Amino acid sequence: MEFTPLYILQVIPELLRRLGVTLWLAAATMLFSTLFGALLAWAKLGKSRVLRALANAYTAVLRCTPTLILLFLCYYGLPKAFAPLGVDLNRMSRFCYSLIAFTLLNGALMSEVIRSTYESIDRGQFEAAATVGMTPFQTLRRIILPQGVYIALPNLGTTMITLLKEASLAFTIGLVDLMGQAKLIISLRYGARALETYLALTLIYWALTFLIARLVSRLERAFGAGRFERAREAAP
Repeated sequence: MEFTPLYILQVIPELLRRLGVTLWLAAATMLFSTLFGALLAWAKLGKSRVLRALANAYTAVLRCTPTLILLFLCYYGLPKAFAPLGVDLNRMSRFCYSLIAFTLLNGALMSEVIRSTYESIDRGQFEAAATVGMTPFQTLRRIILPQGVYIALPNLGTTMITLLKEASLAFTIGLVDLMGQAKLIISLRYGARALETYLALTLIYWALTFLIARLVSRLERAFGAGRFERAREAAP
């Protein structure tokens, strides 16, 4: 069958019908993995040796686990693990299984981003904030978070882009996202126009990646300008 470039434009609207599923999965995973990663980072930075050892061990194991294998382990293993407790997870949606698997994996990665960001902030700023009467919460909100977000933005952007691409693996357990929609379209056409369909899918992922990169770049400039203004106001 001849290659038909025009078909690429024709199939894009069909693929975009499932764009929301992909975006929701990526956004929800980013949110929950950040919260989970913050908890792991707190354990790594804490004084408890047991919690620190457990958090480091979890990160080491999950970082060595392929995403696809973890996805299958969650999809096939969780229902069997909870069955003895009388909990039936077989009715849980494939979206939830994908969210759990990606959160478990990316939570380990986010914990390293948060830990390294926290350790990169000058400790003297905590003492300086205490001397002017700031509470720990005020120090966190006014000093630590703005600097931490600025430092972590490049890593956060890279993590989000990686997560967006890895989320395409969810089609392997039956979730109809962008990739699942592409596979469905190809199967309905009995394998015809597969090349054009995958090229259209590639264009969509390129566009999403470009938008995320642009957003991160704008945020970096905004936070960088904010840091410059604060430094100028603090100068004598």
